[in-house]
Amino acid sequence: MKEYRAIIIDDERNLREALASMLAAYCPKIRLCGTAESATKGRELINTEKVDFIFLDISMPGEDGFAFLQSIPKEDYGIIFVTSHEEYALSALKASAIDYLLKPVNPVELTEAVSKAIRYHELRKSESHVRSIYHESLDDLHDHVHSDTKKIEKITISEQFGFRIVNVSDMMYLQADSNYTTLHLSGLDKIVATRSLGEFEKMLNNHIFFRIHKSTIINMNFLKGYSSYEGNYAEMTDGEKLAISRRKMNDFREVIRHFSKTVE
Repeated sequence: MKEYRAIIIDDERNLREALASMLAAYCPKIRLCGTAESATKGRELINTEKVDFIFLDISMPGEDGFAFLQSIPKEDYGIIFVTSHEEYALSALKASAIDYLLKPVNPVELTEAVSKAIRYHELRKSESHVRSIYHESLDDLHDHVHSDTKKIEKITISEQFGFRIVNVSDMMYLQADSNYTTLHLSGLDKIVATRSLGEFEKMLNNHIFFRIHKSTIINMNFLKGYSSYEGNYAEMTDGEKLAISRRKMNDFREVIRHFSKTVE
């Protein structure tokens, strides 16, 4: 069995000890080679140890996790953030290619995150374009967290064999496909993402996107019109007609009024 070497960087001693115990108990492929209570101590570790994965706290006094990443060749490591539920960066983390764990860490979520991180770690080593996208996703995450608007402008989509970064403004509509979601993009391109429609709804929680049906979210900027003749339908700029559920119609009309004063 192949082993991967990891370190934990977190200013909370209890968290470091608990996470170390769980890694030993539930993640046999991970060999913990050190823990650090600060970014400075973390840099010392990666300079003296061979490290594959870094379990990194976001909110640390002095130098936080994002500042730490800017000081190292971050694309060389699999990063797994450890963060709080109310963490200011949580929405950006969900839109990135970076794995994260919520405090207190759950063993099931830990094993899932580690398995996923190992899979993409191996993929980055064999595919240069995946490595490049991973680097870009880390930079996008940093930029979002330090922006004034906190508006998510890019989402990193996990595909079967890697990642793809998509501009939110290019997403015309999203359709549920079991536990997957098909993203229809401007330019008639489409992607099948390994996330549920509900996960995307949480990330795209702004007035531009509206869920017209349990299986469909649309970008209002790509709405061409709508009809209530023989059912309720939204017509998109690509010519597609998408069903609007009856219980969504009143809210849908309100959203339309926000976008167009000419709609009767």
